[in-house]
Formats: sequence, structure tokens, C-alpha cells
Amino acid sequence: MDSLHEFDNSNTDDGPNIDFSTNTIITNPTTLANPVPPSSSSSTLSRYENQKRRDWNTFGQYLRNHRPPLSLSRCSGAHVLEFLRYLDQFGKTKVHTQLCPFFGHPNPPAPCPCPLRQAWGSLDALIGRLRAAFEEHGGKPEANPFGARAVRLYLREVRDSQSKARGVSYEKKKRKRPPQPPAALPPPPNTSQ
Repeated sequence: MDSLHEFDNSNTDDGPNIDFSTNTIITNPTTLANPVPPSSSSSTLSRYENQKRRDWNTFGQYLRNHRPPLSLSRCSGAHVLEFLRYLDQFGKTKVHTQLCPFFGHPNPPAPCPCPLRQAWGSLDALIGRLRAAFEEHGGKPEANPFGARAVRLYLREVRDSQSKARGVSYEKKKRKRPPQPPAALPPPPNTSQ
């Protein structure tokens, strides 16, 4: 994995960052004080590409602040799981515990002390973007830590537990097939003789 490009240390990010020393989300103060119009390269990127770049840089920052610091080439599925569990503290989705009277209710009528977590859909999308970014930065698909079996199993476990706790179904949406023209009926039998 020698050809794998490490993370960009420059912070050209226009979105929020995580200060890993204090576990807080911060906004780049220089962006607030001196708003700079986006460069031509970032303005031509899609929203998905910009989000993928931010996610990639955030994961790189996480690895650099990891104790001991980790290089991307030594990162495994276990480190990805550690990162996902770390992100839970910034979640905004109420996930009811089994002891909560609102367990299984999608719209609880009153507040409860259950924890806020990252929503399954957000984690699933994040892993998809990081998986693509890893390969775009020279990583081999078979060595991609974001595609590790443990990560897939963790996401499935989060989906199932949040589905039960929140009373929300995460069934795959079925594709609508284009309507087929009715099959041609065979000609009626010739009754004239």
C-alpha cells in the first residue's frame, strides 16, 4: 500500500471540524472573520464530492490525534469502528433504551433521558463516502478498512437496534419496474369452416 496517499494536512474545509482534544465541533474561525469566496475547484465539485473530502479530512484528523497516532496504511476495520463509536457523541438521533417507556415508538409524546446517537443512515452514507475516498486516494479495494466485514456487521447491528428502539422500519425500498406492455394475446381460433 505504498502508493496510498496520506491525508491532506491543509485545512481548506469550509464546514465544521471536530476538535479532538476537547471533543467539540468547531467552525473555522478564519472563515467566519474573513469569508473567502470558494476557489474555482471547490465550486465545481458536487455536494457529494465536497462532503466526501470533508469526511476524508476528518478521518485523517482522527487518525493523527489517535494515541498512538496511526498512519492510514496501518488503519484497520477496528479503527473504523472506533471512529464510528467516537462520532456517536455528536449524534442528534434519540435512540430509546429497552427500559424506556417509549422504546419502539417513532414519535414519543414526552422527553426522555435516552442517549442521542448518530443515525444509521448517516453512518451508512459516511462509510460509503470514506470507502470511495480511500480508493480514490490510491488504496486497494481488498485492503479498504471501510469495507471490512466488521464494519458491515456493525452497521447492520446499528440499523436493527435503531429500528427496534425508534419503531422505524429500514426496509430496502423496492424499485418500481417500468410498466410492461400487456402481452399480446394469441389470435382467436379460426371457427369458420
